[in-house]
Parts: sequence; structure tokens; C-alpha cells
Amino acid sequence: MQLLLASNNPKKAKELHRVLAAAHITGVELLTLKDVPAYNEPVENGRTFEDNALIKARAGAANSGLPCLADDSGLAVDELNGMPGVLSARWSGGDDQANNDLLLHQLAHAPAERRGAKFVSVCALVVPGGAEGATGAAGAAEYVVRGEWPGTIAFTETGDNGFGYDPLFLPQEQEDPKNPVSSAELTPDQKDALSHRGRALAQLVPVLQQLLG
Repeated sequence: MQLLLASNNPKKAKELHRVLAAAHITGVELLTLKDVPAYNEPVENGRTFEDNALIKARAGAANSGLPCLADDSGLAVDELNGMPGVLSARWSGGDDQANNDLLLHQLAHAPAERRGAKFVSVCALVVPGGAEGATGAAGAAEYVVRGEWPGTIAFTETGDNGFGYDPLFLPQEQEDPKNPVSSAELTPDQKDALSHRGRALAQLVPVLQQLLG
């Protein structure tokens, strides 16, 4: 079965590969947007992670005719009333480093007890002509799952294994709370077991197994 991941991010593709392997799912040929004919990607103008994930998955399924998986994820910071949220990737208008710099500036006067946050990932799987799940456009089956990863925001960046806000995010689960590590210091396997996206993707494993028969 071919499965389209509505992304050109190789790190997301590798993460999905690892989740499938951990679940012993075989028979899935994972494609990314570079592997299918180009189409006009939709504007991600939803107000929630669920909205944006479905926007991307629906467009991918409609244009490729393949089951399409898309995720929308971001960081919700308590001190910022849940922001940057769906604006996480474009919070500063610049790149990852600019986003991290802006977040640190915005939290400059927030003490440790007010730096709570969580990573959120919503994954949407749209299957053209599917008979299960919530029915979407043209009878497509739609599955939407959500994963959350609680933690806090550090005062400085550490680690280089991740991307985005990973160097600033200290997961709630820590082997040594007195010497916390960021999500950018975890191994890929450690991150998959804990992360918001890993938790969301794991919920789709039964659906993929069903599609494979």
C-alpha cells in the first residue's frame, strides 16, 4: 500500500518510518510530496491543529488519489496563553532560531514555575473512498488523532538532535530531574516513545493495519 505523507520534511518521514517499524507494520510504501505530481498546496489557515491537519490531508488525498497522512503540530506555552500554538512555525516570521530567540525573549522574566508548556501534534489520515471513520469529501474516510507532550521551557538552548523548539523543551519525563535534558538531546528512539507526534501516530497504527488487511 502506498501512503502519502503530506510533507517535504525528511525528519517527519523518518519518524513515521520508525513508528511503523516499531509496530511491525510492513507493506507500506511511504511517499512524500516530492514523490507525487506537484499540486497547489493549500493555505493552512485553520484556527486549530485539527483544522490544518485535515486541510493538508484532504488536499493530498484529492490530488494524489492515495491515502494521505498529514500532521499539524506546535508548542503551547502556559505563560503565553497557549501561544504560539498553530503559529509555532511562523512565530517570529523567521527560521527556527529566530523563533527560539523570540520565545526566550518573551519568557525572559518568567520564573521556572511559570514556564510550563506542551508540544501538540494532530495527525489526520484521509482515505479516498474509504468506508470507515468520519466521512469527508467525496466519501473519503477521515481519522483524526491528537498527541500531547508536557514539559517546560528552558532558559537556554541545549542539544542538536531535534528541530524547531526542541532545544528549549524540557520533557516532563526525566531520568534525573535535577539535570534535565531537552528533547534535542534525546535519541530518536527515546523521542519516538515520548513525543507528541509519536503518541499521535501510534493511535493510527490500528487503522493502517486495517487498511493493509
